[in-house]
Amino acid sequence: MVFWFNSDRERGRVFAEAFARDLPDLPFVMDISERDPDEIRYILTWTAPPDLHRFRNLKAVFSIGAGVDQFKPESLPPNVMLVRMVEDGIVRMMQEYVTLAVLALHRKLKAYIEQQAEAAWIPLPVRQAGEQRIGILGLGMLAQAAIERLIPFGFPLAAWSRSERQVDGVDCYHGPDGLTPFLARTDILICLLPLTQETQGLLDAGVFATLPPGAALVHVGRGAQLDHDALIAALDAGHLSGAVIDVTEPEPLPPEHGFWRHPKIILTPHIASVTQAETAAGAVIDNIKRLRDGFDPIGLVDRDRGY
Repeated sequence: MVFWFNSDRERGRVFAEAFARDLPDLPFVMDISERDPDEIRYILTWTAPPDLHRFRNLKAVFSIGAGVDQFKPESLPPNVMLVRMVEDGIVRMMQEYVTLAVLALHRKLKAYIEQQAEAAWIPLPVRQAGEQRIGILGLGMLAQAAIERLIPFGFPLAAWSRSERQVDGVDCYHGPDGLTPFLARTDILICLLPLTQETQGLLDAGVFATLPPGAALVHVGRGAQLDHDALIAALDAGHLSGAVIDVTEPEPLPPEHGFWRHPKIILTPHIASVTQAETAAGAVIDNIKRLRDGFDPIGLVDRDRGY
């Protein structure tokens, strides 16, 4: 059986070295043009190849990224496992980005950058961390990793998830009935939700209106969750004080889009968390060993939930 690496060759070289060292009995290929489709047992890819059903012995598809919303349900045979990327590099980078974004909003970094451009020396009021209430949409692996980094600053932390969860040091809300009270106590809202039918367009005018006056947004979920016009309207009206946006729909944004030059928006090109080849290769290898031993892989996606 064969492992097919269907991604860029630069990362592929790193994966190939790791597989040769740790799984020497599993052939690793980046070009399958001369391979029998029945040989392919595992695939690592960003999206499902259009002819995926011809790989009759395929056991698992590994996503090269942490998200899997790019895989349409009809693109994968029901007997094939879909596995999202769970690796230390992704976790660490998301911790860094969320912490950076929260502190930038908390300490008004965007306003000071604007003042610097105007040679204006104007100290702004400082809000203590204990008064800045952080709310996280989502309680998955990346959300809990971000919480771990935010706790030492002393921010009051809360999180919302679809189903009931408990996390030490965090006020947890859940379900439709819990969303409004969660938003009403949140000064900096962080979206770390996966993209599903329920979360598409979730960050809309209603959500922004429910946040307290002066609240801010950190969006590192998925681009299709955010209503761009609603965000700009809330910022321009003064109800929201700022936003850090890493994901958009589409990507990249057209040059004339309002996010590029908005004075209250920090925009980054989907770089909050990027798969690191060395740690990702180890994670995939460990998962293949788990599958061989009869265990489910880490990051196995529930097709019904979409994550």
